Amino acid sequence: MPEFAIGDDDFLLDGQPLRIISGALHYFRVHPDQWADRLRKARLMGLNTVETYVPWNLHQPTAEDFTAEAGLDLPRFLRLAEAEGLHVLLRPGPYICAEWEFGGLPAWLLADPEVRLRSTDPTYLAAVERFLARLLPLVVPHLVTRGGPVLAVQVENEFGAYGRDPEYLERVAEFLRAGGVDVPLFTSDQPSEEMLAAGGLPGVLRTGNFGSRAAANLARLREGQPTGPLMCMEFWHGWFDRWGGPHHVRDPEDAAATLDELLAAGASVNFYMFHGGTSFGFLNGANDNGRYLPTVNSYDYDAPLSESGDPTPKYAAFREVIARHAPVPDEPVPAPAPRLPETAVSLDESAALLPAVDLLAEGVAAERPLTMEELGQSYGFVLYRTTLPAAVDGVLVVEDVHDRAQVFVDGAPVGVLEREHRERALALRAPAGARLDLLVENQGRVNYGEKLADRKGVLGGVFVDGAEVTGWTCHALPLSAEQLAAVPFAAATGLPAGPGLHRGTVRVERPADTFVSLPDWTKGVVWINGFALGRYWRRGPQRTLYVPGPVLRAGANEVVVLELEAATSRALVLVPEPDLGHTQE
Repeated sequence: MPEFAIGDDDFLLDGQPLRIISGALHYFRVHPDQWADRLRKARLMGLNTVETYVPWNLHQPTAEDFTAEAGLDLPRFLRLAEAEGLHVLLRPGPYICAEWEFGGLPAWLLADPEVRLRSTDPTYLAAVERFLARLLPLVVPHLVTRGGPVLAVQVENEFGAYGRDPEYLERVAEFLRAGGVDVPLFTSDQPSEEMLAAGGLPGVLRTGNFGSRAAANLARLREGQPTGPLMCMEFWHGWFDRWGGPHHVRDPEDAAATLDELLAAGASVNFYMFHGGTSFGFLNGANDNGRYLPTVNSYDYDAPLSESGDPTPKYAAFREVIARHAPVPDEPVPAPAPRLPETAVSLDESAALLPAVDLLAEGVAAERPLTMEELGQSYGFVLYRTTLPAAVDGVLVVEDVHDRAQVFVDGAPVGVLEREHRERALALRAPAGARLDLLVENQGRVNYGEKLADRKGVLGGVFVDGAEVTGWTCHALPLSAEQLAAVPFAAATGLPAGPGLHRGTVRVERPADTFVSLPDWTKGVVWINGFALGRYWRRGPQRTLYVPGPVLRAGANEVVVLELEAATSRALVLVPEPDLGHTQE
C-alpha cells in the first residue's frame, strides 16, 4: 500500500517529496450528479488534491439517525476523486465553521441547556464520539494506507481562535485514532503565535490559514512549526457575503501573485475555495461579533469555479501560476455549462400560511414560547400563537428574538422585530380576545466565535405593557417535504401578500442549469421539485438563486415560493446568468 508521511521539510508519498496543490470542494454544497464534473475541473486547473469538510449536522440530523445517502454519500465522492487521480484532505470536524449553519454542529446539541460546545464537557464529547464512530467506518477504507485517496485528516478546526483546551483536542485525536485513522493528522489555524499554540497538538502538523503576505505568514507558521512541510491550508483568495452587504471579489492577478509567492517559497497550498457551491435551503451560517449578520445562500466565494461550476478568470490566472511550479494537464479549459433560455413562470396557486398552520404542524402548548431546540426542530420557522385576554393599546416587548419575528393581530401585520438591528419592541393595538401571532425565522445559526451556542425562536418572555403574555401554542415549521405536501393550495386571487405559499409549473425541454430571479418579490424561500434552493431577500446583495440542472426534469417542474411579505406580481423568471449583487474588492 502507498505510504504518506510528514518529513522534516516535505510531505512524503512512498518516500518521495510531494507538494500538495489542493482546492476546497465541499461535496455537500454541490449536487451529487455534478461531483465528477467539478473534480475533473480541479485536476485540469493543476490540482493534485481536493479538500472537504464533513457536516455533522447533515449526516446526523437527530441524535439517533445517521445518513450518508445521495448528496451525503461521502464514500462515492472519495471514489470519484480517486478515479480522477486526486488525493484528498479530509476535515471531519466535529466543528467545521465553513459559513455553514452552526459551524456544522447539529442543532439537537442545544436542547441541553448546560452543554458546553467544543470542550471536554462529557455530554458534548459523548456526542462527538458517537458521530465519529458512525462516520469513520465509511472513511477508513478510503485512507491511503488502504490504497485510497485520503492522505491526511484534520483534528477539529481553527480551535486556536476559539479556546485553549489541549485535552479536548487530544480527545478528538484519540477518537480518530480509535476509529482506525492511521494517516497523518493535522490542525489549521491563523498563523499567530497564540492561535498556533492554542490550536495545535504535539506531534500533529500545524498548518496556516491566510490570504496575503505569504512570506510573513509562512515565517510565523515556521516559528510555530519548527520542522515539517509548510502548508497554507486555507488560501483565502475570495470571501463570503452577508445579507445587506456587497458581493466580495478579489482581483485575479493580485490573488495569483500571492499564490506565486507561496509556491515559490516551496509551500503546499489549499485554495479556499476552489469551488464554493451553494448553502442550499436553510443551511447558511451567520456571524455575531457584536451584531448578528446572516450569510447569503450563494457560496460563490469569487472562486476559480463559479457557484454554477464554470471556470472564471481566476481559474485561468491560477492555472498559469501553477504551471510555473508543477505539471498542469495539457488539456483545454472546460467551456461553460449549457443554460436554460430565459423563461417566465407564473405562480397561479396560493395558500395563506397562518390559516393553514394547524394542517402543517400540531401545536405544542406552553406557558412561555419554546425555542426551536425545545421543539426538536433544527431549521425553518416557528409560529407562536396566543389569545390576548384584554384590549391592548401600548407596547409589545419580545425579550430576545432569534432571528426575525413578524407580528400579526388577527392575521393583520403589525410589524417586524429583527435581531440584526436589536429590535425588541413595537406599538400594539388590539381588542380583547384578539389572536396574536409571532412568526419567527431562523436565519442561520452563528458559525464562528464565542456566540456559537445560538438557540432559535423566542428566547425569554413576551410582554404587553410590562405584563407577561402566557398560554402559547408553538407550531414547528421546518417546511419539510411532508409539510409542503400538506399545504392547501387553491387558485390564486390578487397579488401575493404574506406570509403565504405560491405554486406554479414550468415546462423544460432539456434540463440545464438556470437561476431563479424574483425582482417583484420581497423575502422568502424557493423550492423546485421539492429541492430547497434557499432564501431570497430584496435587501441583497444576492439577486438570483442557483438551480442545478439535475434538479430539473424534462417536462413539468413544480415551483413553490414562500413569500413572507408581499409581491407586485405572480411571476418569477428563470435566467441564464447569476446576479450576486454589487461588488467590493
